[in-house]
Amino acid sequence: MLKSKSRLLVALFLAGICLSQNATQLITPDIRRVGDKLACKCGACNNTVATCSMLECHYSLPARERIAEMQKAGSDDKAIVVTFVKEGGLAALAAPPTSGFSLLAWVMPFVAISFGLVAIAIWLKRFAGKRQVAAVRTEPEIDARYQQRIDRELEELE
Repeated sequence: MLKSKSRLLVALFLAGICLSQNATQLITPDIRRVGDKLACKCGACNNTVATCSMLECHYSLPARERIAEMQKAGSDDKAIVVTFVKEGGLAALAAPPTSGFSLLAWVMPFVAISFGLVAIAIWLKRFAGKRQVAAVRTEPEIDARYQQRIDRELEELE
């Protein structure tokens, strides 16, 4: 009887610990919508404020609380994001803006891929051109001097 009571107490204690570790209490659809635009700057992950799943994260949990407070105060999503950007710079954004110098971050991958494909096409064209020239020659010409020597050695073998 004592054993079963102690097991029940241990099970309830473990269940209580598991419930207290739930970090998703502050993620509502409104907070997720704004949090997806902001990067988690804890340094241990590359997630957004909405998707950071670290327990007791020193950046995302206070950021979620602050987003909730600002939404209760009546701020719209754009104003909340602008506030975070003013405090943390462009690093606070999950994706770089599509204007100014940051537009380069969106364009350069396509430029690099295009440059690489052109370089590969040029290399293949050069390589294939050399290969065709080698394939045209069917039989190498034998110098007359070597042909005479071959004939003489074959006669000696007979």
